[in-house]
Amino acid sequence: MARTMLHEPDALRFASDATLFALWGGGLLLVAGIAMWADIRRTKRKHIDKVGWMPWTKVFFVCALVGLTLIGLAVKGG
Repeated sequence: MARTMLHEPDALRFASDATLFALWGGGLLLVAGIAMWADIRRTKRKHIDKVGWMPWTKVFFVCALVGLTLIGLAVKGG
């Protein structure tokens, strides 16, 4: 059975660097939003002894910082 390769859409293949930076920055801001929601959910848990292992606050700050930097570069480059 032959494997088929997934092809990249032409809109992404020929996109400018600013467009790709904006897409990656938006994706990272989405991950930062999910991490912020998870951190708020973790702080409001009923059983305080059930601690998680995921550092949601650090994930939020790293994703937000990199995402905002990429969007800033996209705006400046456009």
